[in-house]
Amino acid sequence: MTIEIPTPLRVYTANQSAITVDGTTVSDAVSALLTRYPEFKKHLYTPDGKLRSFVNLYLNDEDIRYLPQGESTAVKNSDTLSIIPSIAGGAGRTGGRAFGAEVPGTSTLRRDAPQQHP
Repeated sequence: MTIEIPTPLRVYTANQSAITVDGTTVSDAVSALLTRYPEFKKHLYTPDGKLRSFVNLYLNDEDIRYLPQGESTAVKNSDTLSIIPSIAGGAGRTGGRAFGAEVPGTSTLRRDAPQQHP
């Protein structure tokens, strides 16, 4: 089966976007990936072995969390497992900018800029 690797995590798979592995279940396939690339494990699983909450695994476009057998779901060689990290964004606590873009209606004053008083 093929495991698709997201761009931010490709550094742990020698910059490969997809890895072909053998396995009979989702868990077996992921284990095969981690055997080949052990540094990848800490980005998928917590120290106690649970899939991290911000990591989503999709088997042929189905979230494995909602499949009746979860990680124990059987797989075929023609299947694709996609690793998709959750992405969050927006303005920081101080507001103003989101991903470097100006947010309408917010101040552009910098804290280190000299302040002018009337």
